[in-house]
Amino acid sequence: MSKSPRKSIVASFGLLSAELESSENKTDPTPPPPAPAQTGRVGAGVIGAAHRAIGDIRAERDRLRAIVESGEGWIQDLDPQVIDASPYPDRLPDDDPQDFERFKRSIEEEGQKVPIQVRRHPSSNDRYQVVYGHRRWRAALELGRTVRAIEVEISDLDLVLAQGIENASRQDLTWIERALFAARMDDAGIKARHIYAALSIEDAELARMRSVYRAIPADIIEAIGRAPKVGRPRWLDLAKAISAMPDALNVVRAALSEANEVTETSDQRFQVALKAIKPPPEARNMQIAISDLSGTRLGVLMTSPREVRISVEGKLGTEFVRFIEEELPDLVERFTRSRDKRNP
Repeated sequence: MSKSPRKSIVASFGLLSAELESSENKTDPTPPPPAPAQTGRVGAGVIGAAHRAIGDIRAERDRLRAIVESGEGWIQDLDPQVIDASPYPDRLPDDDPQDFERFKRSIEEEGQKVPIQVRRHPSSNDRYQVVYGHRRWRAALELGRTVRAIEVEISDLDLVLAQGIENASRQDLTWIERALFAARMDDAGIKARHIYAALSIEDAELARMRSVYRAIPADIIEAIGRAPKVGRPRWLDLAKAISAMPDALNVVRAALSEANEVTETSDQRFQVALKAIKPPPEARNMQIAISDLSGTRLGVLMTSPREVRISVEGKLGTEFVRFIEEELPDLVERFTRSRDKRNP
């Protein structure tokens, strides 16, 4: 089977971004191989958008690569304090802050080998926004040093599409990160065919993503985090449970607020959210034999999630049931006192 046109976009555009992220710790600029092609039909709109974009993407990649390799041109040293993050964030915080600390240490010891890419802030001419290189920008910000940058002109639409294409080539993005970025493209008014091309997905997958991010608001997804061990089926399960339960969002937010105080991992926070609203499976019916101290059988206690029954055996069993009936008012009173002590 021939390679998917959408994957060709990813391979072409992702080449430079893969170099940018890896060359901080490597001297070999060999790019990673492109992701394997997906099987299945690709809509004509996606193919058309892919072919129209390939030329521009390759030209931009080659232009930026030439600048990086020459060390000349538009590279400048900027104060990271005058740079803001992209208005369309595409990553969630990692569970292990040590990964970033190691990356920052490499910048501190070896210097920033590859510049980030920025654009002028659309509403503040003396500020910039990151296009690529958020980790390098953040490292420079925390180290209190200037950051090498290339300034480009790029629209909001092109920025979102470019980030999506770049991210499609990453192997470590979790399903919910891709879904959340699709949500931000949706919110920005990006047409579905461009989302397909940017994330290398088809209409059925976008429909599944939408069913999740339309049921689970971004603040809850961000509170949970990347959840690398949680795949699409379980996110769909959480979305379905939230949709089926009144006031589910408030319940989940409260549960996550408590979870964040004890610093669970993002996978654990997902479980906290799911357990907060998804009822446990119904218990099976149980039967317990009832006997007196001498071993004489009185009957059988039968329980189910909604019912308790006693089946009597013989005269003693009948007397036992009458005894229970007489004791019920006292049992209710004892139960009430016990509940009031637990919930003053």
